This record gives sequence, structure tokens and C-alpha cells, in this order.
Amino acid sequence: MEAVKRAPMPGTPDASSTRRATATPAARRGALLVAGAAVCWSSGALIARLVGTGPWTTSFWRSVFASLFLGLVFWVVGRRPVWVQWREGGRPVVIVAACMALSSTCFIFSLAHTAVANTLILMSTGPYVAGLLGWLLLGERVAPRTWLTMGVAMAGAVVMVSSSYAGSRGALIGDLLAILMACSFATATVLIRRHPEIRMAPAAVLATTLTGLVALPLADPLAVAPADLLLLAFFGIGQFGVGFLLFMAGARLLPPAETSLIGMLGVVLGPLWVWLVLSERPAATALVGGALIFAALLANTLADLIGPRARAPGKA
Repeated sequence: MEAVKRAPMPGTPDASSTRRATATPAARRGALLVAGAAVCWSSGALIARLVGTGPWTTSFWRSVFASLFLGLVFWVVGRRPVWVQWREGGRPVVIVAACMALSSTCFIFSLAHTAVANTLILMSTGPYVAGLLGWLLLGERVAPRTWLTMGVAMAGAVVMVSSSYAGSRGALIGDLLAILMACSFATATVLIRRHPEIRMAPAAVLATTLTGLVALPLADPLAVAPADLLLLAFFGIGQFGVGFLLFMAGARLLPPAETSLIGMLGVVLGPLWVWLVLSERPAATALVGGALIFAALLANTLADLIGPRARAPGKA
């Protein structure tokens, strides 16, 4: 959930306060909340593998449960119906919701066509796509180190996609959908930064509503076994809804770099759950490409964390 993390929020520490923030009880609570969100999100790939429904039906029920849950939460917290909050946000909320809906749909279909590791690692390039779009559309400065990180991450993505191209057409489609997912969510991220005065959290409810409406004509919602319906309820409420709320609460209390570092836990745990339960192992070339992407993300995030400490008063 990079989009939420990058949106300016009251009380969010800036990069120069990283060292001080990590020592406060609020920051420790934020770290636990973001870690909890990462654990919730990491279960998505396993659930998608376990349910016996098709991708459209999975997308429909996941969206229905997530929309009802988040809509109720925002209604209670905002003290007014969520559709009123959509209207207050106007066109930017609708566009952000459309980008998130496309990202969510691509996530389900990517998992249906390629390895879990490919989907999760390729989607983790989203923050750097957002950085590139921010430079192109908003004129935001991109540090040379970040450009280098983008290049390494792109090389890793090429290795992963090329291995799928050499394997099967279905796997290639899955990888491309994962990249489209990262790009669509990155677009939502940039739009949120473009309109910091608008409360964008209710866009998640609109996004899941749009996803469900798009999936409905192609889904078979009544042909779902009770056990699958329970898994789909957890997919929408626990994996997406609770994960989203935990991330929103935790990201307010941490510097962005630390939030990104903790969020990588989901990229590690997702393939691990599928490997432990279903014995799905990624190909060797996927591991090489994934290692490049993950190393680039980790190095850049650690540099963001260490940099302010090195420049702190009294330090060389």
C-alpha cells in the first residue's frame, strides 16, 4: 500500500527524524501495525491458490466482502455514509479508485497465471514506477541513487519476465499483469500526492465496489462451496480490509523508508506460505531476477534510513 504511505498525513515524521522516531512508543506501535498489515497481505496468494473458484468469481466475492467491511468502518469513523465522502473527494477519488480496482483485478489474474513469487516481487517495483511518474508528471526530484535502484529493479524484472517468456505464454501473461498492477497502483500513488488536500482512504471502498461490479457479469457467485466462501470472506475482510486499516494506522507513525522496509515482509512471506502449504517453488531464473529486485529495494530503503542518522548533529 504505497499510495497510503506517501500521502501527507498529520503527525508523520520526516526523514530527518528517523532515529528519534524509531525510539518512541508511537513508532514501535507503528512498526507492529505495519508488520501486521504485511502479514495480512502476505496471505493473499495462498488464499487465491486454495479457493476452488475462478478468477472472476474470486475477484467478485473478495471485493464484496472488502467493500462492505471498509464501507462500514469508514461510515462509523467518518460519521456519514461513504458515498458522501466519495462525492466530497470528487473526480480525483474516482480516478484513484479506478486505478486501485485495475490493480486489484490484475493481482487475482496474475496469481492465476504465474508463480506467486513472480507476482509479489514484480508488484514490489511499484514504488519506483511511482517515483518515475512523479518525476514526469509532478516534477519531483529523483536522486541519482534512486535512478540506479530503478535500473537494477528493472533488470530484475526483465530477467523474471524473460524466464516466463521462455516457459509458457500463460506465465508471461501473469508476469505482465503483475507489472500492470504495479503501474496502476503507482498511478494512484502519484494522484494522491497530487491532491494532498483530499481524503483518499474512502477510495479503497469505491475501488472494491468497482472491482465487484466489473467482475459480476463474468463471475458465477452462486456456485461457491461454503468452505470457499469462508476463505473468500477472509480474503476480502482479513487480507485486504484489515491489512489496509493496519497499514493506514501504522504508516502515520513511521518515516516512509522504515515503512517500506517493514512492508517488504509481505514479499518474503507470501511465497513462503505457498511453498510450505502447496510446495510451489519458483524457477531458478525467477529467483535470480527476484534477488536483484529485492536487493535494490532493500539497499535503497536502508540508505534512506541510514542517511539521516549520518547527517545528524554530532555525526561525521
